[in-house]
Amino acid sequence: MFKVLTRKSTIVLSSVVLALSLTACGKAPEKNQGATPAAGTATPAATAAPAPAGLKGDIKIDGSSTVFPISQAVAEEFMKKNKDVKITVGESGSGNGAKKLIAGEIDIADMSRKFKKEELEELKTKQSTDAVEMPVALDGITVVVNKKNTFAKELTVEELKKVWSKDSKIKKWNEIRPEFPDKEIKLYGPGTASGTFEFFTEAINGKAKESRNDYTPSEDDNVLVKGVAGDEFAMGYFGYSYYKENEAKLNAVAIKKDANSPAVLPSHESIEKMTYVPLARYIYVYPTKKSIEQPHIKEFLKFYNSADGAKLVEAVKYIKLPQDVMNKNLDQLK
Repeated sequence: MFKVLTRKSTIVLSSVVLALSLTACGKAPEKNQGATPAAGTATPAATAAPAPAGLKGDIKIDGSSTVFPISQAVAEEFMKKNKDVKITVGESGSGNGAKKLIAGEIDIADMSRKFKKEELEELKTKQSTDAVEMPVALDGITVVVNKKNTFAKELTVEELKKVWSKDSKIKKWNEIRPEFPDKEIKLYGPGTASGTFEFFTEAINGKAKESRNDYTPSEDDNVLVKGVAGDEFAMGYFGYSYYKENEAKLNAVAIKKDANSPAVLPSHESIEKMTYVPLARYIYVYPTKKSIEQPHIKEFLKFYNSADGAKLVEAVKYIKLPQDVMNKNLDQLK
């Protein structure tokens, strides 16, 4: 089911208005602290050239709940500038977004993972077109615990695997480490249609989609936030922006690649530099070649990859792309 752009609209819009107002007034947005320029960032920033007059049509987007806030924010701003374009954005999970694109039900799939080879082949067979891969932001899957949890400040990848692996017998915190409390762990995580679920299970368990199933799943990250925030001994995982939005009631767990590696918290800097290993990642939109032949969809994607689009990515607490990656996306639209 598609959602008319409502969830978190107030937060998104207030951030967007502030960001764009500063620009309009000639005030440069504050630079990201600790960020280092990536390769290609010397290239002049892409600007949102005025869209051709008379754009009209519908755009249907569905898929990842992680990408949802970005597509929602970009859609809202694009519709303000183009009154005859109607955009609906859903969040049924990356797997379902892929299925809907293959079935021809949507124009763009939001994905927190890459399209699989077999999905691309099925799209080609059923729709006689190809998917166009466009990274839209950087994200870091964040392992979270309740705000009252002061003992699980860091965990190794191996300890997370002990908890989340398919055959895990871990039920209590002290089964991870003896010094942890003798309390039951309540687990929360994305559903099996989620790209975040696939990425996390591959990065932590070594195989995508291989996970214990005795946890509370949801494709709605707000359900996961509420679950962990409401249980002192809970643990969950989801995208970085949802953690940032709720960090007053959640603690992020620092991740150690192995026992001898430093513990790294998810942050703007650690995700941008890809030092938040192994849970930093790109997230994507996938239009089809057929869909970007339509002027209103092409212009929407140009706006998505413009300087204004990058401000919206930052406004909803994601990490914007290096400029050379945005330019590659724009080259695919020519």
